[in-house]
Amino acid sequence: MTTPAAVVHVVDDDEAVQDSLRLLLDAAGFAVRAHASAEALLSAGPTLPGCVLTDVRMPGMDGLELLRRLHAAAITVPVVVMTGHADVPMAVHAMKAGALNFLEKPFTDDALFAAVRAALDESRRTAKARAQSEKASARIAGLTPREREVFDLLVEGLSTKAIARALGASPRTIEVHRGRVIEKLGAHSLPELVRLALAAQVGPRAGK
Repeated sequence: MTTPAAVVHVVDDDEAVQDSLRLLLDAAGFAVRAHASAEALLSAGPTLPGCVLTDVRMPGMDGLELLRRLHAAAITVPVVVMTGHADVPMAVHAMKAGALNFLEKPFTDDALFAAVRAALDESRRTAKARAQSEKASARIAGLTPREREVFDLLVEGLSTKAIARALGASPRTIEVHRGRVIEKLGAHSLPELVRLALAAQVGPRAGK
């Protein structure tokens, strides 16, 4: 399976700014999509890997509301906001709302490229972590209810005897379940089981 290209989504209500940024980023080798409004970006549904480069002050939905909408829709693309000097406090609020960075206009080409590269790097890390989480969750979902109970107690750090007492079973039975858990999950040690649980973001006795 090929990895989808990372896209820089440029959001600005000024068509001239859109075109300028699109041409600049395209010439630097980035895949770019331009949007005339935050609403247009949300309709496009940006996905990982990718990032958003948006003006913070726009008619209709501004950059802060865009961040709130992205968060509400569980869209985790990194966002870089562009701001004029008078709107720096607004950009700071945007970072507190989840923006990765902000660029104060006028900014240099190098500053733009550095911010976009950092955002795309963050996007790839997020995409990789999500893929690992989904894979780990799918493997854990293949356990039987009793195996899942044993798995949860194992990653809590309980011994075989303690798990047997907690579940009202014999240590020998727990050993059998433990062996099946390790086999099904492809782990070779307890630390690997713990890393798998962390990757799946599951807590003791709680599925995702």
